[in-house]
Amino acid sequence: MSAQSTKPQVFPVRRALISVSDKSNLAEFARKLDALGIEIVSTGGTAAFLRDNGIAVVSVSDVTKFPEILEGRVKTLHPAIHGGILANLEQSSAREALAQHNIAPIGLVVINLYPFEETLKKHAAHFDTMIENIDVGGPAMLRAAAKNHNCVTVVTDPDDYDAVAAELAGEARATSDATRRSLAAKAFARTAAYDTAIATWFAGQTGAAPSSCTITGTLKQSLRYGENPHQKAALYESADRSGPGIVGAEQVQGKELSYNNLTDADAAFELISEFPGAEPAVAIVKHANPCGVALGSSLVEAYSKALACDPVSAFGGIVALNGRLEEEAAREILKIFTEVVIVPDASDAARAAFAAKPNVRLLVTGGLLPVARQPYFRSVAGGFLVQDADVGGFEGKTLRTVTKREPSEAERANMVFAMRVTKHVKSNAIVFAKDGATLGIGAGQMSRVDSVRLAVWKAREAAEHAGKNPDEALKDTAVASDAFFPFADGLLAAADAGATSIIQPGGSMRDEEVIRAADERGLAMVFTGVRHFRH
Repeated sequence: MSAQSTKPQVFPVRRALISVSDKSNLAEFARKLDALGIEIVSTGGTAAFLRDNGIAVVSVSDVTKFPEILEGRVKTLHPAIHGGILANLEQSSAREALAQHNIAPIGLVVINLYPFEETLKKHAAHFDTMIENIDVGGPAMLRAAAKNHNCVTVVTDPDDYDAVAAELAGEARATSDATRRSLAAKAFARTAAYDTAIATWFAGQTGAAPSSCTITGTLKQSLRYGENPHQKAALYESADRSGPGIVGAEQVQGKELSYNNLTDADAAFELISEFPGAEPAVAIVKHANPCGVALGSSLVEAYSKALACDPVSAFGGIVALNGRLEEEAAREILKIFTEVVIVPDASDAARAAFAAKPNVRLLVTGGLLPVARQPYFRSVAGGFLVQDADVGGFEGKTLRTVTKREPSEAERANMVFAMRVTKHVKSNAIVFAKDGATLGIGAGQMSRVDSVRLAVWKAREAAEHAGKNPDEALKDTAVASDAFFPFADGLLAAADAGATSIIQPGGSMRDEEVIRAADERGLAMVFTGVRHFRH
């Protein structure tokens, strides 16, 4: 015989416990509860806030018959509070226990926690400050209320105040079973995210990888689909997000961002953040790979140089700038179809120019990525990988010349520029560059020599497109490789195309063979000692 479902009993809310750090919209919500005859029990700062707003409050210490102690660290951890939250009122034994100990049921728990994540953004290095912002009683009460959601409504988000108040105003003076379950799930998600933020920060203080790892975030946007229409997807905002980024950027205009828009935009934003200086820089990305990056005397010039690298691939791409977007650059970018444009800031005139193309997404980030960046996560069957961001890794002063010929200052600048771009190209990665602009990019090939050949082919195709001599497309260029050349063939192919300088990590068993080949061609080659694979 199948079990029969039993309709849950309805328990009117007569007492609410409120203890919040975020007091947004609290006074209005509490007035609605008071008007419904719901007694409000509260703690310290929250109780004072409510009283200041003319709302009657019972102090927790009056309920527990015990004062708040240890500078507020202990106030709600008491049977008179937790008994009222955890009592399963569907059981007669629970009702009898409450009556025996003179404990009133608490049907509504409204709590948001000490602002640990917000404190983390400002005071992560201040150990004692972080410790004091770890909430103990709040998570305990949230979990208790969520566990007993058949009898208790738990609210963690001020955005839910109006809906909860509306339900409580009904004849039953209670919320629906579906609402309580939904809010309980939200409460458990909140405590999980909170504990994860604490655990991650604490592990960072020890320098060790945490023994367990949880990825948490708040739903930012439900996406129409993932990489393909048959895949579901959503965008979440990391609990410890700080600083500029694609998540949190202002979308000035344009259609809803898709999964692929977001991944491409993030790749472009990360790449342009390699150029935080005053010199204008532009990056154009397609399918998470750069198809043109350049520096210039202005953003207009930088954009023109970046576009010239691969104008065919740039169609429908993502454009990222490292400086404020003005009208002239905006109009230049809008001459071809572009999916997303990412800028730290945009003038009113630039925004007005974009308004004429309402389908183009304009994202204003407020700045570039900081040097200290969030770790990278990637799923694998049965688990996931975590690694630090690939920041830094080489500077011009650390380059070691391994050939007989030293690079000129111009060649050195070209090599450093090329390597900064190469870090963001899918492996195997090859980038030809000159005068602060990419001229040929070879990405994602299974052999390094094929990446060189692809870059050469793309550069010659772009030269033909511009009406130039394709045989001179890569004359006097620098070549960057994300990993060592395992054989001399890739280097020789680059030299045949016109390259005069090479930058690579080194470290191959055949380094000496590759160096000899470079010397025979009169090339200048430097080793960085740092690999930049990107898979």
